[in-house]
Amino acid sequence: MSAGLPTIQRVVTGHDANGKAVVTHNGALPTVVELTALPGTVFHEVWSTQGAPCLVSNGADPTLGALMLPPPAQGTRIRFVDIPPDTTEFLRDGVHSTQAAFAEIGDAAASTAKGDSPHPLMHRTETVDYGVVIEGDIVLVLDDSEVPLKPGAVVIQRGTNHAWANRSDTTCRMLFVLVDGNYDPVIQAQLQGRSAA
Repeated sequence: MSAGLPTIQRVVTGHDANGKAVVTHNGALPTVVELTALPGTVFHEVWSTQGAPCLVSNGADPTLGALMLPPPAQGTRIRFVDIPPDTTEFLRDGVHSTQAAFAEIGDAAASTAKGDSPHPLMHRTETVDYGVVIEGDIVLVLDDSEVPLKPGAVVIQRGTNHAWANRSDTTCRMLFVLVDGNYDPVIQAQLQGRSAA
């Protein structure tokens, strides 16, 4: 998978028949997927929850099954993503592979990239996302601005159109927690007005 980056250890706890706290899983993540449409982009699925408040149980591992970008309804999703360096070819022709990549992760509608977009990975989800840079450098790209980020930086991404541009020569690893949401009616109207224009 991602050369030079460590394997992620996941420890999951639960309860035995007497209510005693126990470890139910300790080891590598069972779902690690490199995207076919974006080679070098690797999703490391850690966990997800459904509903709010979520059911605290000894239920099945929610990371098994098809890869999905958004969290479940009223739920959360936590994952690491390895983002490879942008290439000249990707920046020039990447809109088509990006659209295929979003389809590959179960949310083709998230891609907003067009020929004149600031970056081929531009996308939007109706979520609040906490993005933490773990290793490497990355640039947050918005419609009208960019923010360079180094390890330890945290982005609170509130349903905005954005992309992650890796302008370095090494893979960047980020940790994301996605929280399902609904747009404020004012923002929803603004977004509908932009898409109609």
